[in-house]
Amino acid sequence: MRWFGRRRKSAEGSLDRAADDADSKHLKEFASSRHGVEAFVEPPTTMTATTVVLVAHDGEWTRRRVKDSDAAHDLARKLGIPAYDAQVVGYPQRMREWNRKTGGRGV
Repeated sequence: MRWFGRRRKSAEGSLDRAADDADSKHLKEFASSRHGVEAFVEPPTTMTATTVVLVAHDGEWTRRRVKDSDAAHDLARKLGIPAYDAQVVGYPQRMREWNRKTGGRGV
Protein backbone atom coordinates (compact mmCIF):
# COMPACT_ATOMS: atom_id res chain seq x y z
CA MET A 1 0.00 0.00 0.00
CA ARG A 2 1.31 3.44 -0.88
CA TRP A 3 1.14 5.85 2.01
CA PHE A 4 2.29 8.87 0.09
CA GLY A 5 0.15 9.86 -2.82
CA ARG A 6 -3.08 8.58 -1.26
CA ARG A 7 -4.43 12.10 -1.12
CA ARG A 8 -5.49 13.35 -4.44
CA LYS A 9 -3.63 16.42 -5.60
CA SER A 10 -5.57 19.41 -6.80
CA ALA A 11 -4.93 23.08 -7.50
CA GLU A 12 -2.13 22.45 -9.98
CA GLY A 13 -0.21 19.81 -8.10
CA SER A 14 -0.75 21.01 -4.53
CA LEU A 15 -2.81 19.44 -1.77
CA ASP A 16 -4.79 22.67 -1.55
CA ARG A 17 -8.14 23.44 -3.14
CA ALA A 18 -8.30 25.42 -6.36
CA ALA A 19 -9.07 29.14 -6.44
CA ASP A 20 -12.74 29.98 -6.84
CA ASP A 21 -15.03 32.96 -7.47
CA ALA A 22 -15.22 33.77 -3.74
CA ASP A 23 -11.45 34.23 -3.68
CA SER A 24 -11.55 36.64 -6.62
CA LYS A 25 -14.49 38.54 -5.15
CA HIS A 26 -12.70 38.98 -1.81
CA LEU A 27 -9.53 40.28 -3.48
CA LYS A 28 -11.48 42.75 -5.62
CA GLU A 29 -13.44 44.03 -2.61
CA PHE A 30 -10.27 44.41 -0.52
CA ALA A 31 -8.49 46.36 -3.26
CA SER A 32 -11.48 48.61 -3.98
CA SER A 33 -12.14 49.45 -0.32
CA ARG A 34 -8.57 50.46 0.60
CA HIS A 35 -5.94 52.71 -0.92
CA GLY A 36 -2.28 52.18 -1.69
CA VAL A 37 -2.84 48.46 -2.30
CA GLU A 38 -0.04 46.35 -3.80
CA ALA A 39 -0.10 42.68 -4.81
CA PHE A 40 2.58 40.16 -3.81
CA VAL A 41 2.38 36.90 -5.75
CA GLU A 42 3.42 33.78 -3.86
CA PRO A 43 4.46 30.68 -5.82
CA PRO A 44 2.69 27.34 -5.37
CA THR A 45 4.12 24.72 -3.04
CA THR A 46 3.29 21.06 -2.57
CA MET A 47 0.80 22.10 0.12
CA THR A 48 -0.72 25.30 -1.28
CA ALA A 49 -1.79 26.66 -4.62
CA THR A 50 -0.50 29.95 -5.98
CA THR A 51 -1.63 32.77 -3.70
CA VAL A 52 -1.61 36.54 -3.83
CA VAL A 53 -1.23 38.81 -0.82
CA LEU A 54 -2.77 42.26 -1.12
CA VAL A 55 -1.24 44.85 1.21
CA ALA A 56 -2.90 48.22 1.83
CA HIS A 57 -1.13 51.52 2.64
CA ASP A 58 -1.38 50.88 6.39
CA GLY A 59 -0.09 47.30 6.23
CA GLU A 60 -3.47 45.61 6.48
CA TRP A 61 -3.32 42.53 4.27
CA THR A 62 -5.23 39.59 2.91
CA ARG A 63 -4.21 36.38 1.14
CA ARG A 64 -6.27 34.31 -1.28
CA ARG A 65 -5.71 31.61 -3.85
CA VAL A 66 -5.40 32.38 -7.55
CA LYS A 67 -5.20 30.05 -10.53
CA ASP A 68 -1.53 30.80 -11.22
CA SER A 69 1.03 33.59 -11.31
CA ASP A 70 -0.26 34.91 -14.64
CA ALA A 71 -3.78 35.15 -13.21
CA ALA A 72 -2.47 37.07 -10.19
CA HIS A 73 -0.60 39.58 -12.34
CA ASP A 74 -3.63 39.90 -14.65
CA LEU A 75 -5.89 40.59 -11.66
CA ALA A 76 -3.50 43.28 -10.42
CA ARG A 77 -3.50 44.91 -13.88
CA LYS A 78 -7.31 44.90 -13.94
CA LEU A 79 -7.40 46.42 -10.44
CA GLY A 80 -4.81 49.03 -11.42
CA ILE A 81 -2.37 48.05 -8.66
CA PRO A 82 1.30 47.08 -8.86
CA ALA A 83 2.21 43.40 -8.56
CA TYR A 84 5.48 41.89 -7.39
CA ASP A 85 6.82 38.36 -7.01
CA ALA A 86 7.06 37.88 -3.26
CA GLN A 87 9.98 35.46 -3.47
CA VAL A 88 11.99 38.12 -5.31
CA VAL A 89 11.12 41.34 -3.47
CA GLY A 90 9.82 40.07 -0.12
CA TYR A 91 7.02 41.79 1.78
CA PRO A 92 6.78 45.48 2.73
CA GLN A 93 7.77 46.69 6.19
CA ARG A 94 4.28 48.05 6.76
CA MET A 95 2.90 44.49 6.57
CA ARG A 96 5.37 43.31 9.23
CA GLU A 97 4.36 46.25 11.44
CA TRP A 98 0.68 45.36 10.96
CA ASN A 99 1.47 41.77 11.95
CA ARG A 100 3.24 42.96 15.07
CA LYS A 101 0.24 45.10 16.09
CA THR A 102 -2.40 42.49 15.31
CA GLY A 103 -0.66 39.24 16.15
CA GLY A 104 -0.08 38.34 12.50
CA ARG A 105 -3.66 38.26 11.34
CA GLY A 106 -4.65 39.35 7.90
CA VAL A 107 -8.20 39.90 6.70
